Amino acid sequence: MDIGLHGVILAIVTTDANKICGGTCPIFAAHGDEEKEELGFKLARVLGGTVHDLGNGVYIICRHH
Repeated sequence: MDIGLHGVILAIVTTDANKICGGTCPIFAAHGDEEKEELGFKLARVLGGTVHDLGNGVYIICRHH
C-alpha cells in the first residue's frame, strides 16, 4: 500500500514573490533566472519531483501519480 504524496505541488521557486499568494506549499525566492533554475532542479531531485516552468518567472515542483 502506497501512502505517499502523489499528484501534488511540492514546492514553488520564483524570481518574483509577488506572483505567489497564499497556500501551504513552500516558496523559494531566487535572485535571478540562473538561481531559480538551480534551486528548482535541486529541489526536484531531493523531493523526487519534476520541475515545470510556468513561463512567468515561476517554477513548480510536482510529484505525479
